[in-house]
Amino acid sequence: MTALAAPLSAPVSLTRRVVAPATLILLGLVCVLGFGMYAKHGDASFGFSQAFAKVTVPNLDLPARTTCYVLGGLSVAIGVARGLVPMGKLGRRLSIAAVLFFFVICLLCWAQAGQPVPFSVVNLLQGTLAASIPLVLGALAGCLCERSGVINIAIEGQLLFGAFAAAIVASAFGVLFVGLIAGALAGALLGAILALFAIRYVVDQVVLGVVLNVFAAGLTGFLYDRVLSTHQNTLNSPSTYPPVKIPVLGDIPIIGPVFFDSTLFLYLTFILLAAVQVSLFYTRWGLRVRAVGEHPTAADTVGIRVLATRYSNVMIGGLLAGIGGAYLSIGSAGNFSPNMSSGMGYIALAALIFGRWTPFGATLAALLFGFTTELASVLSTLNVPINPYLLSMTPYVATIIAVAGLVGRVRAPAADGQPYTKS
Repeated sequence: MTALAAPLSAPVSLTRRVVAPATLILLGLVCVLGFGMYAKHGDASFGFSQAFAKVTVPNLDLPARTTCYVLGGLSVAIGVARGLVPMGKLGRRLSIAAVLFFFVICLLCWAQAGQPVPFSVVNLLQGTLAASIPLVLGALAGCLCERSGVINIAIEGQLLFGAFAAAIVASAFGVLFVGLIAGALAGALLGAILALFAIRYVVDQVVLGVVLNVFAAGLTGFLYDRVLSTHQNTLNSPSTYPPVKIPVLGDIPIIGPVFFDSTLFLYLTFILLAAVQVSLFYTRWGLRVRAVGEHPTAADTVGIRVLATRYSNVMIGGLLAGIGGAYLSIGSAGNFSPNMSSGMGYIALAALIFGRWTPFGATLAALLFGFTTELASVLSTLNVPINPYLLSMTPYVATIIAVAGLVGRVRAPAADGQPYTKS
């Protein structure tokens, strides 16, 4: 991953200082000339409460065209200011966030104007969190691996293995929790294979990760054709975890249904995120892991078991990715289908880079990618005049733009991807 991040670590060039403001201005012009001029007459209505909610929030009605003109003009002004006035890191990030927020609002106003039913903001946020669960868990898996110095390109394969094992075991035993454990162990198994070849046999870690992804896709696809497709009712029809509403918290307007009325997987993701963040940065274990990822020779000198640390972290990371895979089958779809991860492992890897190899940063990036996925899905239901294939490309385009243009200067752990041989 050091090799992947190296081109992004160069000083900001004149071209980049010109491209960033120009991009912000372009987004503002799209809001004005595209969404504003072609929006239907009337208001765009946004709802913030679900049906039968105990506490309701009034709908927000915005004049579609006027909103697009105003927010588009503000975006152009921010882009001009970005080009003329030197800004610090915080100012640059806030300018990007503001323009992207304005762009999304204008897009929704253009799509929602004239619709008879208000646009549900709560449903959009719920879908964002649901779509982000495997991305967050995959990014946490990558964070644990790369903080110890092992590149994990195999997140995609670990998601697939986890989904496959969870679907079969949950269907065979009729117990969802057993399926969840099986999915986690399947991801850990692929992590153990990654660790064995990367650490013991010093195989190129990027190539190894790609090979494991192809292996996982081929094996699960083959077993699906030979086993699951012929025993669909007995081996590929697990139930899914139902939503669990937390009393009192689940009734809070807007945030209650989003954060406190979901499945076990969302709560488990919260717990694992906090555990990884605290463990990596506030415990002796985490200090040793980071030491191994930054300077393994020095860590070995003071008595830290470098290879053992890398083995354990890669397998723990595989376990987390396996849980994310289990979500795909027993937490969402209710069955396994070939290649159902659909590149989520690679997006999780991009979220890890975008989040600068920190758990919370990677989670925020994963939420951004999850939002684009859910937004594309919502827009397709609104019958907007955009080709559905273009809408399905949205998460991947956002990934490319984020990593190539928005991530800025990043630095991977110094020993990331570098084999260690004890002298």
